[in-house]
Amino acid sequence: MRDGLLLAGILFSLGLTSLLVRRNLIFVLMSLEVMLNAAGLAFVVAGARWHQADGQVVFLFILAMAGAEVAVGLALVMQIYRRFKSLDVDALSEMRG
Repeated sequence: MRDGLLLAGILFSLGLTSLLVRRNLIFVLMSLEVMLNAAGLAFVVAGARWHQADGQVVFLFILAMAGAEVAVGLALVMQIYRRFKSLDVDALSEMRG
């Protein structure tokens, strides 16, 4: 159990670090996916520790949310690229209204 939670913590930390460091929207979306998968892994490991299926059920909800996030996120990325011809987060400061 400890190894699984340690792995989840490391994955979440890597995703958070990448989210804060990267400036490309594609990498930001990938970082969010890594963080969601790390949270799901923590739920599954904790559920296995207490012999409950709740962790696996929550992981299914996390997967559904991640799928919706990917669909909406990629649609937004495509629209941003069409309008600004760049995926750099700093170049999108023009979006402020």
